[in-house]
Amino acid sequence: MTEPTRPTTEITLLERSYSIACPPEEQDKLERAARYLDRAMQGIHSRGRVIDREKIAIMAALNIAHELLEALDDQRAGEANLNALTARLEKALDDVPTRGAGG
Repeated sequence: MTEPTRPTTEITLLERSYSIACPPEEQDKLERAARYLDRAMQGIHSRGRVIDREKIAIMAALNIAHELLEALDDQRAGEANLNALTARLEKALDDVPTRGAGG
């Protein structure tokens, strides 16, 4: 028995095409990620210090992982600030005396 063929998407990295298995509903995201990775790899390649495609890919992956971790740290810091502000606001609201029904 043969396995059903999976849909594939063609991407290009450093002017080399790759066929990647990808469900149709994820194709746009894969293409966007490939464009981002290709730009990162092109940037490293254009500096001329690294020629080997594998090393370029590893350096690009490390740079992108670093960007992701920085963004996650920023997000966590923003969430912590928001939580602190929410706690301050709740405390301030709890400290406000409530008026009786008569005025």
